[in-house]
Amino acid sequence: MEHYYKVDLDWKSDRKGEISSLELNQKIEVATPPEFPKGMAGIWSPEHLFTAAVNSCFMTTFLAIAENSKLEFKNFSCPAKGKLSKVDGKFAMSEVILEPVLTIVNEEDREKAEKILHKAEKACLITNSLKTEVLLQPVIELENSLSFS
Repeated sequence: MEHYYKVDLDWKSDRKGEISSLELNQKIEVATPPEFPKGMAGIWSPEHLFTAAVNSCFMTTFLAIAENSKLEFKNFSCPAKGKLSKVDGKFAMSEVILEPVLTIVNEEDREKAEKILHKAEKACLITNSLKTEVLLQPVIELENSLSFS
């Protein structure tokens, strides 16, 4: 089974462009990040999009596995950090840290939730397509409680 996802890019000015897809009803401005010469603050960069691709794939994989496993939860959020560094003399996204926060309904589901989060990270097709290290640092909360795992 193969699928293609078409993304178009149009250069606008300076170090800025716009990505779009005929499959989607939105456009996203993209630019060099401000850490680089002529970079622009406040605009999505390739580094942000890379981190977002890992994070959103992790979420959709988690949601599918959680549904199939009948895991009852109230909330899921996932801050993520992508690390850009020099690897063998070249810039590369060397690490993505995923910090999911999952609110479960029943304490007895804590271990199951932890397993599903780790399974989702290992099954994520974007993560499996990268040489970048992906680190998972989950927090599991109980609804109406502040207990952490």
